[in-house]
Amino acid sequence: MQIAKVRGTVVSTHKAPSMTGVKLLMLQFIDEDGELLPQYEVAADIVGAGIDEWVLVSRGSAARFDIGSEHRPLDALVVGIIDTVTVENRTLYSKKEQYR
Repeated sequence: MQIAKVRGTVVSTHKAPSMTGVKLLMLQFIDEDGELLPQYEVAADIVGAGIDEWVLVSRGSAARFDIGSEHRPLDALVVGIIDTVTVENRTLYSKKEQYR
């Protein structure tokens, strides 16, 4: 899994039938210092994440199994909304602090 920040949404009116009803998010990955990396990825969202939230992303073939259909063409899936990230006794991210 990787940590990413939700940067936006992706809307596609023409897509594979198996992707109907799947919410898509534009994510930007985050490094171990809490800094945004230049890499972006589109991921399906099953947890209802919103813009600017930090999320857990499952990638690769494992991403297809959590939404109940291994027949969906997914490479990335948002599987959790992060509350806090702590590295070496230092808080990198706190959802509670972000919205104060």
